[in-house]
Amino acid sequence: MPIQRDCTLVAKRQVGPNTWQFTLEAGEMLARTRKGPGQFLHIACGHSRLLRRPISVCACGEAEGAAFLSIVFEVRGEGTAWLAHREVGDTLDVLGLLGNGFAVTPGGRYLLAGGGIGVPPLYGCAQFAQGKATAVLGFREAGRAILLEPFAKACEDVFLYTDDGSLGKQGYVADGVRAVLDKDKNFTAILACGPKPMLRGVAEAAGEYGVPCQVSLEERMACGVGACLGCAVPMADGSMKHVCKDGPVFDAQEVDWNA
Repeated sequence: MPIQRDCTLVAKRQVGPNTWQFTLEAGEMLARTRKGPGQFLHIACGHSRLLRRPISVCACGEAEGAAFLSIVFEVRGEGTAWLAHREVGDTLDVLGLLGNGFAVTPGGRYLLAGGGIGVPPLYGCAQFAQGKATAVLGFREAGRAILLEPFAKACEDVFLYTDDGSLGKQGYVADGVRAVLDKDKNFTAILACGPKPMLRGVAEAAGEYGVPCQVSLEERMACGVGACLGCAVPMADGSMKHVCKDGPVFDAQEVDWNA
């Protein structure tokens, strides 16, 4: 069961245009509800806003006997704008950890494919892989690139792509995934997070090369626990599943990419 608690903001820094990284004191939340990288928090963003905001966990860990969670989010509306104005020492009403993350196994070798604000949730996967991960990261332009140094330290290789060619190669994440698989397809799985068109391209590449692929989907959420059924997504078998409860991570072959 998820835990609702007040989490203290212990560190805050701006990592990109309108993009912030928060470190939260997590208390017992981490030990009791952590399943793996790729889960998310549901955060109340001011008393006047009824709906919480779902934000993926970037990383988690312990320091000096205390548990901490790191989140990275982009300001996209009133709720996240309110959140960005919180200061160190403030407390946030947090429900978590929620959802099912990436299915990763010790000793696995993973190809991480992230686009934009979909990059942060993959950092936990990079940490888990302990130097055996390769990352393909994509951004609109160089000025929007985030978390490059942490990924460089955690991964065996990092390949960068931008829409305009201002950083790394010009192109898209799916192009980078294909380029990596052309040379080496000996990966336990591809783990992908980003906008749906990017995920569809990565899923297609994974299918062509016969590499298992897991994708983290993003949908608007209300309750975050599967009660309201607002984040339903169609599956390839004709069924509907819910991103908050059944996901956010799914096997790429499960998803109906034509819906």
